[in-house]
Amino acid sequence: MDFAYLCPMILINMKKYALFLLVWMLGLSAAARSLQEYLVPTPQRIDIQKNNALEYDGYQFSQICNYLAQFNRATWENTSSFIGTGSPVVKLSFHIDPMYPHQEYRIFVKKQTVNIMGGSQEAIYYGVQTLRQILAYGLAEKSAIPEMEVKDYPAMERRGLMLDISRNKVPTMSTLYQMIDFLTALKINEFQLYTEHTFAYTQHETVWRDFSPITPEEIAALQKYCNDRFIDLVPNQNSFGHFENWLRYDEYVELADCVEDCKTIWGPYSKSSLDPTNPKSFDLVKGLYAELLPNFNSDYFNIGCDETVELGLGRSKKMCDSLGVGRVYLNYLLKLNEEVRKYGKIAQFWGDIILNHEELIPELPKDMIPMVWGYDSKFRFDTILPKFQRAGLDFYVCPGTSTWRSVIGKNNIAFANLRNAAVYGQENNAKGMLVTNWGDHGHWQPLSVCYAPMMVGCSYAWNCDTSVVGRAAFLLSEYVFQDTTQRVGLALMRLGNAYEKAKISEGNANVFHLLLTRYAWTMKGNYQTKDLTITNLRNTEAEIDAALEVLKDANPQCADADIVIAEIEQAAALAKHAVHLGIERLQVKSRQTLDISHEKRKKLAHELQKIIDNHKKLWIIRNRPGGLQESAGRMQNLHDYYLGK
Repeated sequence: MDFAYLCPMILINMKKYALFLLVWMLGLSAAARSLQEYLVPTPQRIDIQKNNALEYDGYQFSQICNYLAQFNRATWENTSSFIGTGSPVVKLSFHIDPMYPHQEYRIFVKKQTVNIMGGSQEAIYYGVQTLRQILAYGLAEKSAIPEMEVKDYPAMERRGLMLDISRNKVPTMSTLYQMIDFLTALKINEFQLYTEHTFAYTQHETVWRDFSPITPEEIAALQKYCNDRFIDLVPNQNSFGHFENWLRYDEYVELADCVEDCKTIWGPYSKSSLDPTNPKSFDLVKGLYAELLPNFNSDYFNIGCDETVELGLGRSKKMCDSLGVGRVYLNYLLKLNEEVRKYGKIAQFWGDIILNHEELIPELPKDMIPMVWGYDSKFRFDTILPKFQRAGLDFYVCPGTSTWRSVIGKNNIAFANLRNAAVYGQENNAKGMLVTNWGDHGHWQPLSVCYAPMMVGCSYAWNCDTSVVGRAAFLLSEYVFQDTTQRVGLALMRLGNAYEKAKISEGNANVFHLLLTRYAWTMKGNYQTKDLTITNLRNTEAEIDAALEVLKDANPQCADADIVIAEIEQAAALAKHAVHLGIERLQVKSRQTLDISHEKRKKLAHELQKIIDNHKKLWIIRNRPGGLQESAGRMQNLHDYYLGK
């Protein structure tokens, strides 16, 4: 490079040169990456020799990668080898060795040969995913592949991801296929779609009519797609709490525990939980199982049963006063389990309620699987899990992506929560780890915001190597966004931690979602918003702007590149609007939204209306139209509040 030629450029335009130099330096940094940096999840053991085994041949490496990308249960059962057409040729072979554990595989890379061995087809398939990443390293770095041996196996038998499809957002089939492909590369073997009212039950059109539900035909297609990739599609239907979308209708309201507001731990609440003392409640759920479960070939079924906050406060109060709340809960749970057994399935259930009555844990049947969830960075998996282990139960750890109620993420909280779940899950012999991605209060976070914590969590379920966090921006750019500038990944990682600049207490919602949803509430009374300051909010906006500046020169080449950039910018705009509202509230003595001047509220309303319009346009690209009106309506409520409507 002729630096003498660059000198006039420096004098003419320092800003342009600085940007050019940054891009050039990023390129140099990328060129220096090691093979191990490309591998996710990190293999349990990899021994790399100094001598080269596969000479660099870009065409041949690409040819092999294309072959491996099509390599699944449906296409490879009669395949034992593949020979490249380069010079010299590369020979691949695949062998099942029953002496290996079921999910363990080995990769032997020697002179122009690659041999993958494993304890099953599934294990071989995991080895193929690692080999694809090894070749991705060779292609990206234009490097020969060294001689090596990889010995790899999962830390946990079951490794899953759960998507919430009941809080407004039901993804299109193409989005779900895209998600499954993402999970495949991370060696995930379980996928759940959290359902309250979004399966097309033939007798219950009232509850799903406006929500674009999943149909039996779509489940069949998803199941085949998952099965070909060694992923178990597990049915998920909440069966006790979270029945809001049923009990709101007159034909179901008689099944509600609290028909009128009860004083719950969430405040006044009603029509959320089924009344377990009403035989018709069980009859309803029994009918749902009869229609749902025959569509799935999984051995497992997640029956939910979390957050039954109305139990003992409404129609069930008399029985709960007599037997105890915990006993009434357990009795209903056992009835559900007996019904699940009729379909030859093993019931999974959320473990939060039984922990409130831990003396009953030993009474749980050994074929029920508690799903132990907790989502903050300090959730005590270490002290909670032994309670289930001592009872001789299989159990999962269920951390979260912390993307819900966040708009642009809470990365560091998520990463700590995911790590704790993996570490203590492995220490206590958890059967599995299910990473959850919820959509509470509008499901405003876009898919792109969720990728980083999903990738980290899924990786930890295989091997809790924390270096993946430091590599996350690169890995996302390489494998998800196909962005050689790495700027999409870098921007997302920075946006995901912008919430920290507000310097408020950790909670289920971050600063952006709090300001957007608590606009009619006092700031002073909430343990999080009471600590807000104008300076910290301005610093938060500056951090968002810095991330957007990084995003400007990104160059994603993935099939959905345009929507990726658009939805990141949309989420950032919504987060910034929250900051603008917060600053305006802090500038008035009462800190109340309606005490902001009329002109300023009109300006805020105009800004928000553009965001709402864009929210509607972007939503239908990845998701079905059902639920959009309710999601956008939550933003519209704030817009109308600005205008005094």
